[in-house]
Amino acid sequence: MSKPQTIAFIGAGNMASAIIGGMLENGYSGDNIWVSAPDDDHLQAIRNRFGVSVTTDNRHCAQQADIIVLAVKPQAMRDVCQDIAPMVQNTRPLMVSIAAGLECATLDSWLGGGLPVIRVMPNTPSLVGKGAAGLYATEDVKAEQCDAVTAIFESIGVAVWVDNEDLLHSVTALSGSGPAYFFLILEALEEAAIANGLEAGTARRLAIQTMAGAAEMAARGPDEPAQLKRNVMSPGGTTEQAIKTFEEGGLRELVQKAGQAAFKRSGELAKELSED
Repeated sequence: MSKPQTIAFIGAGNMASAIIGGMLENGYSGDNIWVSAPDDDHLQAIRNRFGVSVTTDNRHCAQQADIIVLAVKPQAMRDVCQDIAPMVQNTRPLMVSIAAGLECATLDSWLGGGLPVIRVMPNTPSLVGKGAAGLYATEDVKAEQCDAVTAIFESIGVAVWVDNEDLLHSVTALSGSGPAYFFLILEALEEAAIANGLEAGTARRLAIQTMAGAAEMAARGPDEPAQLKRNVMSPGGTTEQAIKTFEEGGLRELVQKAGQAAFKRSGELAKELSED
């Protein structure tokens, strides 16, 4: 029986905590997880919560690992990578980054070059086990390493691979930024219901459950969204009138325009970060 892989998280923010929690719920052992961060009090809380090993020394954390998850902010990534570079050049672990915008080539150069690197674009619903992550691997990554990372991110939601790193900009515009789009719709639905006489708490509860129920129907059934929409609409009914208003108001085109704006900005941020 092969030795279980050790996974180190450099950075102990909300996303790292969500991933660790999901892993533990899916059978990973806390004995094989290390976490590093500068705040010792926070680390002790992480240790008490999850039963993992912790340290304020990034190099010591990196030394333990077969897989290192870089979970620090993009602006801090260069310093972190350059600090652990001598260590990882010796141990040759799989490097996994969840930092938005930082390309694999940039990360690899900061780490000293020649390492297998996977980039992951998770999203905030990962915090409640309903994440949607896009993943990209460099050519140095082995199939079994991809499988290991798939399992990690499937522990907090859905993990989907892309075969071109530039497609992560599309992932960012869709699932990375997407939760905010739905929160905007949720906010607007609440406001409309309140304007029609519902109490605010009732409006929110019904709007949230309606959104959750619609998502579950789309996830479970074979029908395309267009057919699901038609299933709700009766000729001359309330839903038909509402959808007609959305279409005449250009909602579809506006959503496409918003997606393109997010896609473009993702590319600009990647360029800016690589030039820092």
